[in-house]
Amino acid sequence: MNFSDILLIIISSAGLLHGVLFAIYLCFVKKKRTITNILLGLILFFMAFRIGKSVMLNFGNDLEPIFIFAGLAFLLLIGPLLKWYVLGMTAANFKLSKYFVLEFTPFLLVFALSFFVSKSWFESQSKQVIIVFATVLIFIYLHLATHILMSWLIWRRAKRDHSQTLLTKSQKAVFSWLKLLIGGFVVIWLSYCLNIIEDAVPYIVGPIMYSIVVYFLSYKAFQLKIIDVDGSIFKQNDDALVFNQISKLFKEEKLYLDAQLSLASLGKQIGKGTQKTSEIINQYAKQNFNDFVNNHRIQDAKKLLLSESTKNHTIASIAFDVGFSSLSSFNSAFKKFEKTTPSAFRKKEM
Repeated sequence: MNFSDILLIIISSAGLLHGVLFAIYLCFVKKKRTITNILLGLILFFMAFRIGKSVMLNFGNDLEPIFIFAGLAFLLLIGPLLKWYVLGMTAANFKLSKYFVLEFTPFLLVFALSFFVSKSWFESQSKQVIIVFATVLIFIYLHLATHILMSWLIWRRAKRDHSQTLLTKSQKAVFSWLKLLIGGFVVIWLSYCLNIIEDAVPYIVGPIMYSIVVYFLSYKAFQLKIIDVDGSIFKQNDDALVFNQISKLFKEEKLYLDAQLSLASLGKQIGKGTQKTSEIINQYAKQNFNDFVNNHRIQDAKKLLLSESTKNHTIASIAFDVGFSSLSSFNSAFKKFEKTTPSAFRKKEM
């Protein structure tokens, strides 16, 4: 075995080991062991068997047929697990159907079949062997492709159902994550299919591609904090409606023009406590109360600074007109949002 082969083994096996360790963390180490985390862990765990088979087949000699068929059989588990995971991440009250074990039937049949495949029969390369192996292979990859498609349809339907909803940061993260996850499986599926079709790509590309995908997805999972949430974040509540109410008050009644506006007075108008009002603004506007109010004031100030009707107004008068109680606070807020001073902005745009 030359150096390049050793390097390929290390690269392709690194992702396998990383996936197994990540699966162990999700299923046994992490305190919040939700059903979605367990499903994701199982996906990574069973995928490791499939990738391990590929690595051994590429570099090993005389690999027993049972390992070849068993490794392929594990792909029949990945599809249903992926579909359930996507459902669990997008449905507020997700529960596995009592008939979910029926979806394991294809896996059980192929896995049981692997114990009856003798080495002599498999290596005979007879017409019967080619037909059986090709049939099993095509069925397995079509089975996975079908479930990847189903997972994407579930994701798209959930995205459409929430298209008119003001999404929270966590909800946006879930949709982004699932898009990446499904896309990752498409890449892995394609890399193996291209290998089947007249060896379009080297066989080892599959495990290497998996390593790249699993490292990338692991990074994104922690970056998006996806392992800390599940479909429960889509439970209906009135927070979005309250924020829409706040937005309407600011847009139509221009509450921000009141220099005395406070979190308490705003909360009183919408029938919410100070803390709850602050949480809703932080969650949906991605700003604290002061920045949320000042941003609206600055947008009005920009229009006044450029308007013909107020071109002779001083900057101080405009600051007071849009709700600021002092020129210094107006200048500070303007520079924070526009990266320039009010006077420089007016001079540049006039």
